Amino acid sequence: MKILVIALSGIGDALIFTPALNLLRKHYPTAQIDALVMYKGAKDIYDRNKNLNKIIHFNFLKKGSLKSLNFVLKLRGKYDTTINVYPSNRKEYNIISCLIGAKTKAAVKYLRMDKQNLGWFNNCRIDEDDSLHNVQTNIKLIEKIIGEKLSEQPDFEFELSEDDNSTASNFLNEKNILKNDIVIGFHPGTSVLKNHIKRRWEPEKFTALGKKLISELNCKVILFGGPDERQLKENIKADINSDKVFTTIGLNLGQSAGVMKRCNVFVSNDSSLLHVASALKLKVVGIIGPTNTNYIHPWNTEYKIASLNLECSPCFIYSPKPLTCKREDLKFKCIKELNVDLVFNSVKEFLINAG
Repeated sequence: MKILVIALSGIGDALIFTPALNLLRKHYPTAQIDALVMYKGAKDIYDRNKNLNKIIHFNFLKKGSLKSLNFVLKLRGKYDTTINVYPSNRKEYNIISCLIGAKTKAAVKYLRMDKQNLGWFNNCRIDEDDSLHNVQTNIKLIEKIIGEKLSEQPDFEFELSEDDNSTASNFLNEKNILKNDIVIGFHPGTSVLKNHIKRRWEPEKFTALGKKLISELNCKVILFGGPDERQLKENIKADINSDKVFTTIGLNLGQSAGVMKRCNVFVSNDSSLLHVASALKLKVVGIIGPTNTNYIHPWNTEYKIASLNLECSPCFIYSPKPLTCKREDLKFKCIKELNVDLVFNSVKEFLINAG
């Protein structure tokens, strides 16, 4: 049996699928299970995963329509089953699955904009459920494929290499981060596609939080994020203006994760690194504005959600449409009025309970 996991939507979604992938492999121990990814970060996640035979990396956005079509047609007829990981409801992903031509095309039937995005191209479907975590929805999709109810809900899978750990150790030594230091990790970024930058807590609040953690709790702070977030991290570091704040510059995803392991608490926007922190079993404070926390809360680890829980929340749903806010008093109030003390107190509670 040959199965292709289509995971084109990024690092977080690729990682969130790993518990379902674990169960798929257990049910089909001798199957060829490959993954098709578009982003290098997703490739980094899956390169480490023992449940996959091969990773196919192709950047559809950069290659253009003609080269992309030729590439997909070369995969036609090579797989018995294709699986669109959830959430992954763009019509382009359904077209790719259809063109590959597997007998079984598995995907979630979305509550919103399913027909417009050609969800009906797929013939093995489950209904979207807003009460479930994305991990649980992916597991339900696997249950549909194999025709069996599963009781397990595994952890995320993201194994660190010897290089990841040694690079992290060197980083910590260079920054003079000692065994007894209290270290708080920040991820102030998010995806910027489809206006998702509006999910970010303001950089000024990360600055204020960092200052408060350093002055009141004698913490050290490490800022994490991808290459495109370098300036964001550097600006926050400069504004905190302390020798107890550091940035991860020039580290890849695995090496950054190695450093993240040292954090006593990890504070993150609704982003991929929130899920990496979950995979590392860190204590996580998730800063959540418009997103349904049922979907994306930290998985199988200790966590707290910093949210205003407004009457209009959650308003962000899985749709190809850009993120918008319908409030008339203050756009994205759920993030803009989420104050520093709320997040600080969540971090402090973790530290106090840890003794």
